[in-house]
Amino acid sequence: MAQPERLLKEVVNSQYFAVLNSVGEGQPYSNLVAFAITDDLKSLVFVTDRNTRKYRNIKENAKIALLIDNRTNQTTDVTKATAITVIGTAREELDNKSNFRAVLLKRHPQLEYFVFEPNTATVVVKVRVYIIAGFDKTQTVFMSQ
Repeated sequence: MAQPERLLKEVVNSQYFAVLNSVGEGQPYSNLVAFAITDDLKSLVFVTDRNTRKYRNIKENAKIALLIDNRTNQTTDVTKATAITVIGTAREELDNKSNFRAVLLKRHPQLEYFVFEPNTATVVVKVRVYIIAGFDKTQTVFMSQ
């Protein structure tokens, strides 16, 4: 496994939350989401209620970004933290949602009650690129075009 991919897996596997950035009605919007990533790193999954701005924004404009980082809220984060920007396309999964739900529930079993609510959407992000940034490095890992 190449060094950027190893660092990518290390960060995403150590974090449970990401900041989702979407755009709706011409305005940027950010949310904290509990996420999981498939083993092949090509897809990221989270769930949301369909009656949210987050969901409406994704329906209006599927291009999103997420930020995943390993900061510890210490002053040393300036030189030690790594941030991963995930750029991709989000959509509600309707056909294969049980597989994606399983990926999410393996990482977040506490969300089981919410995952199976009738108004909960399983959102899958097809990852186009990961941008890995730290104090002395920026690396890009392309997943798909």
